[in-house]
Order: sequence, then C-alpha cells, then structure tokens
Amino acid sequence: MEINEELRFAVLIDADNVPYKSIAGIIAEVARYGTPVIKRIYGDWTKPNLSGWKPVLLENAITPIQQYGYTTGKNATDSAMIIDAMDVLYSKNIDGFCLVSSDSDFTRLAIRLREGGKKVFGIGEKKTPNPFIVACDKFIYIEIIDAEYIKEESANQPKMSDKTRAQVTKLIAEAINDVADDSGWAYLGEVGSLIMKKRPDFDPRNYGFMKLNLLIKHLKVFEIDERRKGRTNIKHVFIRNKNGD
Repeated sequence: MEINEELRFAVLIDADNVPYKSIAGIIAEVARYGTPVIKRIYGDWTKPNLSGWKPVLLENAITPIQQYGYTTGKNATDSAMIIDAMDVLYSKNIDGFCLVSSDSDFTRLAIRLREGGKKVFGIGEKKTPNPFIVACDKFIYIEIIDAEYIKEESANQPKMSDKTRAQVTKLIAEAINDVADDSGWAYLGEVGSLIMKKRPDFDPRNYGFMKLNLLIKHLKVFEIDERRKGRTNIKHVFIRNKNGD
C-alpha cells in the first residue's frame, strides 16, 4: 500500500491488549501511511497493571480515555472504544482508522468502518485471531514493528523454508496473472495492492525485507523491468512470471 501523507487517521488503542513498549514504533508506523490526527487509548487507568503507560502517553501525545470495569468478566474497554470509533466516524473529518489491539472483539467494528468508506489498518501481535486480521484493509504485526529493520539488501540474508518460499512465490505469481497486460507485465504497485486485498497481513518485513521489490528480487523467479516515466528520474517497476508461469 502506497504512502499518502494526506490521509488523516484516527488511532484507537486497546491498552489491555498492546504492550506499551511498542507504542512509539506503532505511531511511527502509522505515520508512514498518513497523519495520526486523533490518538486515543482506552483502559481502566486505576489499575496498577497499566501504570507503565503513563510516561509513554505523554511522550507520544496520546489521550487516555478512562473506562471503569463495572462488571466482572466483561470488557468495558472494548465497548468504550467501539462507541468512540462510531462517534468519530460520523462527526470527524477522518479518512481512516488504525485499530491497535490483538482482540477479535473488534472484528465487527473494522467491518463497519470499512462499510462507512474508511480505510482500516489493524495493528496487533501475531496471536491476533484471523477474523480481525482479514476484516482490515491492512494488518501489521507488532513483532515486525519491534524488530530492527534491515536497511540494505546487501546486509539482508533472510532464511525462508522451502514451504514458505513456495507459498510466497505462488501468491505473487497469481497476483501478477490477475493484473498483467497482454504481454504478461504487471505494475508492481497494482500487484502489491491486490496481494493486500487477498492477505491483509502480508508484509515483506515478515520475510526480512523492507519492500516488496526486494523480496521479489530475492526469490529470483520473476522478470523485473524498471521503466522511467517521461524525462523524469522516477522509476516504475514492472514484473512478469518467467516462462509464462
């Protein structure tokens, strides 16, 4: 998904299901796709287990929303976050939402926000149930955000199992076939967008690469053509399955 600094995001965080040490990286990740104009976090701040959040909230300008747990066994935080999201949907000039949680209770909320015409990003740990993941336009794992990014391909020596390599290759090859022109060439941006629709949790960083084109080059099973647009230095990357695969 391409970065668009003009998109305005509401970042809503479930304090009960997100590690506070990851929040700075999470906010930075959201900023890659747009501007986080609303940043709110929900929890019962009278509980000692949430005390670690306090300095983090100040450092990242996040507004804490107090929600008491009135009934044992019921997650009042989820309810407060859902109600707030719907208020923002109807009353604020927002292009999208970022729901930060590993809780499947937000699956229906993600679906409803997308029905309302908004982009929905999910951010959570790898334990996040699949229904919430596929309900989002894009889902990013906190473990990937926390990891040290490998910035140069020459320093990047990821190891994928044969099974993983085959799965990733098949996913990319099918996306190429779906959007390719008559000569078999497909614009990389369109390929990436289609893969995201099929697999919202797909991220080249899951496999050790910062960008999709680096992952594709590593696989060495696709033809790559970098084309310049007009007289500019901007390169547009096109890819094709080899041997008509």
